[in-house]
Amino acid sequence: MLPGILARATLVDRLKQSLDTSVQRTKVIAGRVALASTAAAGGFTMPAAGTPGGSPAAPGEPIDLEQEMVSLADEQLHFEAAAKLLEKAYAQLRLAIKDK
Repeated sequence: MLPGILARATLVDRLKQSLDTSVQRTKVIAGRVALASTAAAGGFTMPAAGTPGGSPAAPGEPIDLEQEMVSLADEQLHFEAAAKLLEKAYAQLRLAIKDK
């Protein structure tokens, strides 16, 4: 019964999915940052103008470390915001249960 209430009254499911997605994106970005220092990945390089960060690097393709770190910081902000919203949703539920 409780999961049904959470799904209808809050965005808990979407927030949980957002956290899971953020974790997966962070792992991918961290993997690219780790590859940036290896010779197989082409080492550190400056990106071509207009090249977006956060996309998977092809083997042997240079990795823009600066853009990857920006992507990582952005993902961290998304994760923290979703975590705080989820915490708030659970706090509201606890408050509602205590009042009854």
